[in-house]
Amino acid sequence: MKKIAIAGATGYLGKFLVEQLIESNTEGIALARNTEKLAAFNSEYLQKVKAEFTQPESLKGLLSEVDTVISTVGITRQKDGLTYMNVDYQANKNLLTEAIKSGVRKFIYISVLNGQNMRQLKICEAKERFVDELKNSGIDYTIIRPTGFFSDMKDFLNMAKKGCVYLFGDGNKKLNPIHGADLAKVCFNAIKANKTELEVGGPEIYSHNQIAEMALHASGKKIKIVHLPDILRKAGIRCMRIFFSQKTYGPVEFFLTAMGFNMVAPKFGTHKLIDCFYVSVR
Repeated sequence: MKKIAIAGATGYLGKFLVEQLIESNTEGIALARNTEKLAAFNSEYLQKVKAEFTQPESLKGLLSEVDTVISTVGITRQKDGLTYMNVDYQANKNLLTEAIKSGVRKFIYISVLNGQNMRQLKICEAKERFVDELKNSGIDYTIIRPTGFFSDMKDFLNMAKKGCVYLFGDGNKKLNPIHGADLAKVCFNAIKANKTELEVGGPEIYSHNQIAEMALHASGKKIKIVHLPDILRKAGIRCMRIFFSQKTYGPVEFFLTAMGFNMVAPKFGTHKLIDCFYVSVR
């Protein structure tokens, strides 16, 4: 396998991608704003390179020997004066421009399941605007749309630790979140695959009620789930931009919107959410 560049290597998924790179003895470059966060990763095949993705000049020449770019570049919360459009869109566009100039063969981008149906959200609009750019770029590409990471389920666990989980509606919406290690394998499999778009989730499908119960069990608490009227979720979405700053409402707005969807995709992987919960509460 030829050289791979992992952009956003210090994030949740990025670190699992670096692990996968090392395990496969593949030559690669880990691109990150702060390479000190990659100190635990060492391999004769791995280069750690500082890159400011929002600054095109810092990317010049970094992809000259790269066959495939895997980008996880994006932010959950808008901070340091950077918006979703600055990072999820423009930073990835900068990376794509450099990839094309450098003759990179393939560009793999991690978006989100149902992102194209949630473009009213600033975070999804930024991601999907880049997806549009990638599709029209002329480069070979794969867009990977995961249902959600195990790390995204921490909100259930945080509530459970306090003894009660609050859900909107009847709690029967379903999802199959995926572990970062499993998703990293999907990304590497996509390097040689011909598919331009992949929807993927973890090996088990749960309702919100089931996730709440698992979180409470793992936390050693009695089962206590409070179902709030779904109209409150919808009202919350409408009010977010009025009463909260742009920095604050982005992730909450996305969470509230996604809670109204079934986020289920083809199953992949071996990691189970309940095991992750038990590890997290140790």
